[in-house]
Amino acid sequence: MSRKREVQVGTTVCETAYGWVGIAWSEQGLVALTLPQLTEAETLEKLPVASVKAPQPPPGLDIDALAEKLRRYFEGETLAFDEPLDPALGTDFQQRVWAITRAIPRGETRTYGEIAREAGSPGAARAVGQSMARNPWPVIVPCHRVVGHDGRLTGFGGGLDMKERMLEMERV
Repeated sequence: MSRKREVQVGTTVCETAYGWVGIAWSEQGLVALTLPQLTEAETLEKLPVASVKAPQPPPGLDIDALAEKLRRYFEGETLAFDEPLDPALGTDFQQRVWAITRAIPRGETRTYGEIAREAGSPGAARAVGQSMARNPWPVIVPCHRVVGHDGRLTGFGGGLDMKERMLEMERV
């Protein structure tokens, strides 16, 4: 069941070594995070429309600190992303998949099938893929760490070159 509600959203962008990353939040948690884009304008286009008055982020979500962590991440630093995510996003299955994906350690990968089994739906590898495609928080929910059953890189919103680049950076 999808959880839909009207929310006020705040947005910002930060420049990283890979390009501009966008951050959107509600008073419940992170609503969206973009993969790096070439320009600030492209990044803003990928974010939800900001409310006239940005909401206060919830406890545990410091937007300036997150922007700095993203800069450091794209410079190759190992960091933990434990910021609160807006719990109203996604179906129950997607939330399980995203939680499992979020727990994949840096430098490691899992297959869609492994995640499906861990989520309690062993035949749902394609549904896991759809959940990855709808992941609103790439990097924080590291969908780039999810690969095909044979280890091949498959589907990624930022393109396979970006997926490979992020995986290589994390293995250093």
